[in-house]
Amino acid sequence: MFAHITPSTPDPIMSLMEAYMQDANPQKVNLGIGLYYDHQGNIPLMQAVHIAEQRLLEQQRPHTYPPIEGSALFARQIQTLLFGEPADRIATVQSVGGSGALKLGADFIYHYLARREIWVSDPTWANHWAIFEGAGLKVNTYPYFDDVSGQLRLEAMLDMLSTLPEGAVVLLHPCCHNPTGTDLSPVQWQRVIDVVQQRRLLPFFDIAYQGFGDGLDEDCFALRAMLKTDVDFLVSNSFSKNVALYGQRLGGLSVRCATAEAAANVKGALKTLIRRSYSCPPTHGSQIVETLLADPQLYQQWASELTTMRQRIKQMRVGLAAGLEQGGTTLDYTRIRDQKGMFSYTGLNERQLGQLRQQYSIYLVVPGRMCLPGLNQQNLDYVTAAILDVTRTA
Repeated sequence: MFAHITPSTPDPIMSLMEAYMQDANPQKVNLGIGLYYDHQGNIPLMQAVHIAEQRLLEQQRPHTYPPIEGSALFARQIQTLLFGEPADRIATVQSVGGSGALKLGADFIYHYLARREIWVSDPTWANHWAIFEGAGLKVNTYPYFDDVSGQLRLEAMLDMLSTLPEGAVVLLHPCCHNPTGTDLSPVQWQRVIDVVQQRRLLPFFDIAYQGFGDGLDEDCFALRAMLKTDVDFLVSNSFSKNVALYGQRLGGLSVRCATAEAAANVKGALKTLIRRSYSCPPTHGSQIVETLLADPQLYQQWASELTTMRQRIKQMRVGLAAGLEQGGTTLDYTRIRDQKGMFSYTGLNERQLGQLRQQYSIYLVVPGRMCLPGLNQQNLDYVTAAILDVTRTA
């Protein structure tokens, strides 16, 4: 019955993680998968999250089925985080992580909007392709980043968006662009929004790293600016990184609509898609975050911890760039210093990445994405020296 099924292509990021785990080198460094590590190289349990979970456990709630769309309180909290306040014109449902929100949004686009294509940035997160193609959408690209110069291709991006047909779906990264770490400024975002309005495009924002760019509110500039227009749009968000609840698979999908009635109908459509897929979302992670966001003191503690995480990543960026500059590298270290979020598009080529892995057990994702939180004071000099070595022999 199943003999005709051929081996699947391994996920490149997960395969890299497996290779790292099997590496016996005590100096190995994982700069591949998107996980936040603290200064000791551990994945932290945020104290605000720990306190919220303890309070939740003390309540001894029964593990009943939640609504199909998840908790109404959680949906309002998502809207407040993303848009500044809840709104009846926004349909928000809980999803199984940010990836689940993307798939749910893709299914909605395919089945209810009859769209068959989506445009994503070149480059974008590799799994965007898999998710959207798996939902039946043809994936196209628009210019975004020049890996040679390390610069944003804004004019080319705007030119491409200006040629798209009305209603075309465009995936956008509001902050902490994955994989490049190169973000649009508020002025640049306004230019993109102007084109979206003029062409009547359908934006699909994917915000997986809120708080890791410039701050919780600052990272939502594009969403809130778009909210001031008459453009409908979708937003997928994730709590994996900014609450460090990776394994709880917690996210949300929000759809901004023209009216409250339209939002109610959209929510009904999303519930239909959820019911036929996984019926309802898990509750433990959402109840932790509900507890956290409902308490002003816990919220401030969480925001403070997130600021510390963001600042540590920035320190590693500055430290690595300074070491490369002092060592006389041929690599453009300024892009590492200036990019935002967890990732940097380093400019390292495939041969250099292979040397880093084979000679130094330093793991980066091809074609050169580095996860900065994998750096700390214990391995920074080692990684710097290794990069200097492989770039000298370029």
